[in-house]
Amino acid sequence: GPGTSSRLLPNPGDRGPPAGKPPKAARLLCHADPRGCAPLPPSPQGMQTPRLLPSLILTLVPSYVPWNYHEPLPGVYDFSGDRDLGHFLDLTAEMGLLVILRPGPYICAEWEMVRAGQRLLSQLLSLLPDYLQAVDSWLEVLLPRIKPRLYQNGGNIISIQVENEYGSYSGCDYDYLRHLRAAFRTRLGPDVLLFTTDGNSAAELRCGTLQGLYATVDFGPGPNVTAAFAPQRLYEPKGPLVNSEYYTGWLDYWGEPHASSSPAQVAQGLQDMLQLGANVNMYMFQGGTNFGYWSGADYKGCYKPVTTSYDYDAPLSEAGDPTEKLFAIRTVIGKFQPLPEGPMPPATPKYAYGHVPLRKQGEVLELLDVLCPGGPIRSRFPLTFEAVKQAHGFVLYRTRLPRDVWDPAPLSAPPNSVCDRAYVLLNGEYQGRLEHNGQTTLNLTGQAGARLDLLVENMGRINFGVNASDFKGLLQNLSLDSALLSDWLIYPLDVDSAVTRGWPLPTPQAEGSRAGLGPALYTGAFQTPGIAWDTFVKFPGWSKGQLWINGFNVGRYWPVRGPQQTLFVPGSLLSASAPNNITLLELEGAPPRPFVLFLDRPLFNQTVTSHPPSPAPQPGSPPPPPPTGL
Repeated sequence: GPGTSSRLLPNPGDRGPPAGKPPKAARLLCHADPRGCAPLPPSPQGMQTPRLLPSLILTLVPSYVPWNYHEPLPGVYDFSGDRDLGHFLDLTAEMGLLVILRPGPYICAEWEMVRAGQRLLSQLLSLLPDYLQAVDSWLEVLLPRIKPRLYQNGGNIISIQVENEYGSYSGCDYDYLRHLRAAFRTRLGPDVLLFTTDGNSAAELRCGTLQGLYATVDFGPGPNVTAAFAPQRLYEPKGPLVNSEYYTGWLDYWGEPHASSSPAQVAQGLQDMLQLGANVNMYMFQGGTNFGYWSGADYKGCYKPVTTSYDYDAPLSEAGDPTEKLFAIRTVIGKFQPLPEGPMPPATPKYAYGHVPLRKQGEVLELLDVLCPGGPIRSRFPLTFEAVKQAHGFVLYRTRLPRDVWDPAPLSAPPNSVCDRAYVLLNGEYQGRLEHNGQTTLNLTGQAGARLDLLVENMGRINFGVNASDFKGLLQNLSLDSALLSDWLIYPLDVDSAVTRGWPLPTPQAEGSRAGLGPALYTGAFQTPGIAWDTFVKFPGWSKGQLWINGFNVGRYWPVRGPQQTLFVPGSLLSASAPNNITLLELEGAPPRPFVLFLDRPLFNQTVTSHPPSPAPQPGSPPPPPPTGL
């Protein structure tokens, strides 16, 4: 139960019951969104997981602590507002939930990589001095906040993970792990349970764990869980079996099919592990959202950015709604221990607010004074995002054609040097794009002195594997017909602050005016019929860009690449009484009559609890009745 941790803590003498016999009490863990202290105001769907846990006899929530979310700049720490880790832990304690904390310093989680810095990125996960000093400074701030909340000190944190899947990294540096072990022990005391998590292979465990750190593994559904746990048994012959990340689904990459997994297979894998008496941590139990710029990327032969949605095909959807998989898992749990009587909590209400027209506010090039009030940085050759202290978002690079180009000449970038997409304009006219994985050459014509602009977008730093030192921007020199381009003006853009401040232009262009190609900002507003329910926004005719609602950065949209066609908008972002303001930064090309469409369901994932289509709100119409059971 919530007040007992003995069945969740590794005991050297506890090997679990014999195979084939159910344990006296199933050891079940649920995994909160790694965005547990996520950039999102308090909302009903954020409380959906805790409301459902008692109905499943799940009493423990593991959660990551994203370093770069709490230390956005060196020595600048933020635990306020949406980043209030203490408040998150207080809520779990009030609900009787135990916590496994996973503070890294590296966390993976498909989260935009560790705090960016020109020197820091080149020294990740190592004993090199800049990185180690940054890690120690971070832990010196974080761990004293955690110590009073440890189970041994009367709190609800029962264990702490050190690093994350370090065995998948090429370093294999035991001195680095020893340094971290000492850092955690010194600041948290001798009694706290420290553990590691790695893939379930002997090679990964060999490099990923250390004596004094309890070794656990992670894996998804498979035909033989005894074999899946065998590598852990090599390193922990007497302790409990622990799957720290039992994969209930998988993540999505832009441009690839939506990932899904069979509810029956997930349920069967869970049952097989419980029959062995294993501890099971479901990853993910509820899906989440990579709001803003927080989605990361993988490298699997090429750069693979992660979608804004982190729905994960999880038992609870991105919006916190029950799925078929949840009920299959509940059935399995019922075989091992009694379930509470009564129905499961229902899905949160959704609403289709309908068609919202937008107007072109201005092109990015017209708004540089607003987007970069500090002005440009001058450099002979391009500088990276990290060199100009731009962690996320966009940087504009500007130079001039050095000579007349009457016949088409190639503007070229070396392979993998455009990180991640560059939108090219010549004298303000959109020419096309250069990409990390794709096109690296674009033919241009123009007169000497013509203004050449490249708006470069960071699509998310690689967060897993051997290519984690992922710098952004123009990493090498560009050439025009083999001649290097030089003398650049570099504009780090702060679009978020500009959206929050509002636009100085007196009036946007008329509604219905031709939108055109190239990077531009669009604005609009809508009012709800007296409600603020969750919704999903679709982008008919749009190409790629970023969405803000009421100043909140909802995330990236990319319908032409997919698979994600809608963005989840929590009702907590909306006002039931005042106009709700929309800003779009479209990067390639808007439709002739720009608008967005609010729906009551996502396009690529479904929930068991269906929502009948709701009409678009009409001016002056009364709000619909509240949903039953909420």
